[in-house]
Amino acid sequence: MACLKYREICKRYDNNTLAVTRFNLEVKDHEFLVLVGPSGCGKSTMLRMTAGLEEISEGELYIGDRMVNDIPAKERDMAMVFQNYALYPQMNVYDNMAFGLTLRKIPKQEITKRVNEVAEILDIVHLLKRKPKTLSGGQRQRVALGRAIVREPQVFLMDEPLSNLDAKLRVQMRMEISKLQKQLGTTTIYVTHDQIEAMTMGDRIVVMRNGIIQQVASPLELYRAPANLFVASFIGSPAMNFFDGELNEQNGTLLFQHEIIKVHIPDYQAKIIKIKDCINRKVILGVRPENIQIYTQPQEDTIAAGEIDLIENLGSEMYLYISGVDKKPVIARVDQDIKLGRGEKVYIAISPEFFHLFSQSTEENLLK
Repeated sequence: MACLKYREICKRYDNNTLAVTRFNLEVKDHEFLVLVGPSGCGKSTMLRMTAGLEEISEGELYIGDRMVNDIPAKERDMAMVFQNYALYPQMNVYDNMAFGLTLRKIPKQEITKRVNEVAEILDIVHLLKRKPKTLSGGQRQRVALGRAIVREPQVFLMDEPLSNLDAKLRVQMRMEISKLQKQLGTTTIYVTHDQIEAMTMGDRIVVMRNGIIQQVASPLELYRAPANLFVASFIGSPAMNFFDGELNEQNGTLLFQHEIIKVHIPDYQAKIIKIKDCINRKVILGVRPENIQIYTQPQEDTIAAGEIDLIENLGSEMYLYISGVDKKPVIARVDQDIKLGRGEKVYIAISPEFFHLFSQSTEENLLK
């Protein structure tokens, strides 16, 4: 196994387009690290530079203590799992899994031993004699994983391996890949644009935007303490609610003031904000759907009223889309047992300990 170190990595293409800018990161031994972000953010480019499939324009990449910038892909001891499986159609499952070992001139007895052991782990022993065209999407993905595992590499690289599967199968394969990685203990870098995959699979998550790292943290920290507005909006489904407003001080109390709503900032949060000199500046209040309380009658802590436009009932919970508070609907998560209907007037409250404040100019989280 191995750790990886990225130092000031940049990727510049011939037209002078910067795909990745000053990427600094250390991936720990045995870690499951996820790179996540929207299309074009540079995550797949980082994976391909790690594998040796693309040249590094600037910076240094280390595997353990060895710099590998000029080491060819075949000598980096990494195994890559692609989005499209990349199986050889003319070969059966056994030969697909054994192919890389055969090229490395591993003894046939050892190849058979490794393939059978991995096939047992992945529950594909009964598929070893079949051709890829006779397999389902999930079975092909297992074969692609098996081909990577039999090589016993230092690092697994996975480039959106589940994006071609249906929703139910993606959930199943997420669990299988996570379980397998813990069982093998192989350092793994996993690329996805799906934030649910990132949150459920990664030990740590790297959120990228326009080739730049926005935040590196555990899934829970990303959710509870996003570093900036982009991370807050990208992580979480449904997305966080945002309200444009201004921070003002009245009679010693700090207030967030919106066109309709007014929120008192608790003293312990006000101290952080005052240090950052953000009084009388435009800010954005962020609140997740589960941190908005809904009442049918006005309460002491309600800050606005609106009308239910849409109800999404998911069985165990409901999402309410409420108009009349802001230019876009406010989304609130409520228990399925609450009896509410479209067009009904409701009152909104926000828990002070569960909101975020972002600078409109820098987009940084002012409470972090």
